[in-house]
Amino acid sequence: MDPHPAGPGGLRISRVLAQEFDGRSETSLDPDLRVFAGDLARPYGLALREDLLAEGVGHAYGEMGEVLIDRLALAEDQPVDLLILAFAVPDVQPGRAVTLHLARRCPGRPLAFAIGDQGSAAPFTALRIADRYARTGACRRALVLVLEQTTLHYLPAGPVTLPKRHQGVLLMLEPAREGQEMTIRQLEGSPAGEAPTGRPDQPLTGCWADLAADGGALRVTDQDEQFGRWSALDQPAVR
Repeated sequence: MDPHPAGPGGLRISRVLAQEFDGRSETSLDPDLRVFAGDLARPYGLALREDLLAEGVGHAYGEMGEVLIDRLALAEDQPVDLLILAFAVPDVQPGRAVTLHLARRCPGRPLAFAIGDQGSAAPFTALRIADRYARTGACRRALVLVLEQTTLHYLPAGPVTLPKRHQGVLLMLEPAREGQEMTIRQLEGSPAGEAPTGRPDQPLTGCWADLAADGGALRVTDQDEQFGRWSALDQPAVR
């Protein structure tokens, strides 16, 4: 018997996988990376990090996502309807349509796209979109991949906190019973007395990596250092 409600409703996080990645990807030495980094930096007059481009550092999001999806080990009768990649630091394999590549590793060949340019608010936005999409009746299982690698191949325009480690988190979302759905709030500025739950050394993945989707209540909060946007996830315990 299917334990989930038949009608369209909200989602909840049902499983969390997190992993750190060592080393670097071979694509960090691809000449196309220099072209890509130059295109990002040139309009703002920013200098490339020639030392990093010559050394070959950074980890490709496609490789990180492959490992997490393979660990999830979904069967063909467990199709994924939606896959969203949330990231902040640019990828080191710009020539690949990474979300389409990762979608092909999932049963169901889901609709797939990425969210960037929101700093650490990106995972919350991805979860909110997935929940709204599920409420149309078009999605029963979604994956949100939160991926960050340590290397920025150009000098940033201002202070920015880069992650200390390559790390990825996979959040699997499935239908929730009424009253047990996750809720996402996002606003400019932070409520009085509300402290972020993340780790400063991992600005994107830190608040997600230690989650345990064991049926207990979840609360995750974060405030992006660049844009100042405050985000919160609340998910009640299973009753």
